[in-house]
Amino acid sequence: MSLIIGIANDHAGVDYKNRLVLWLQDLGHTVVNFGTDTTDSMDYADVAHPLAEAVLEGKVNLGIALCGTGNGMAITLNKHKGIRAGLAWSKEIGELVKQHNNANVLVLPARFVSYEVAQEIVKAWLTVDFEGGRHQRRIDKIDCR
Repeated sequence: MSLIIGIANDHAGVDYKNRLVLWLQDLGHTVVNFGTDTTDSMDYADVAHPLAEAVLEGKVNLGIALCGTGNGMAITLNKHKGIRAGLAWSKEIGELVKQHNNANVLVLPARFVSYEVAQEIVKAWLTVDFEGGRHQRRIDKIDCR
């Protein structure tokens, strides 16, 4: 299934972003770049907010975000009602953020995983399904009023 995937990164995630874009395109996906293309220091929130809005507006099916630890992106993305950004540092966590949390944005810690692990995480996240059931009940309780 071909998807439109938004990708956002700060200066720490440029290399991984560029490599992931090519790989995802080779898999037949369309990738929309919300990130920076330079290693000049910049603020992750400046690219996280537009990615979140694109996911929420349906301009992209899913999002991927990269920064040094992944925490800044995850915190910023999760400020948006309806975004479930899951930070993953292993293939198993990548699977679980989709299966249990139905994460619509995957966040990667570019300074703490190898590119090969990042690619495994993305592949796992894209290929597993949300389990629903008790997990849906829990997701329904996330957004504040």
